[in-house]
Amino acid sequence: MASVAPNLSAVRETMDVLLEISRLLNSGLDMESLSICVRLCEQGINPEALSSVIKELRKASDSLKKQTPSRPEEFLVD
Repeated sequence: MASVAPNLSAVRETMDVLLEISRLLNSGLDMESLSICVRLCEQGINPEALSSVIKELRKASDSLKKQTPSRPEEFLVD
C-alpha cells in the first residue's frame, strides 16, 4: 500500500506540470478537461485528432453563443 502514495504523488506532479504547460500555451483547458484529454490519449486516441475535435467544438460553441440573445427580453417576439 505504501507504493500507492508515491505513485499518486507522481501523477499529481505530472498533471500540475501538464496544466502549467497548457496555461503557457493558452489552451483554455482546465484541470478536469486536461485530465480527460490525457486519459483519452493514454487509451490510444490520436492527440492531433483530439485537438481537432476540441477546436471544432469550440468553434461550434462560439457560433451558438453569437446566435443566442444575451438578454431574456430579446426572446420576445412582437
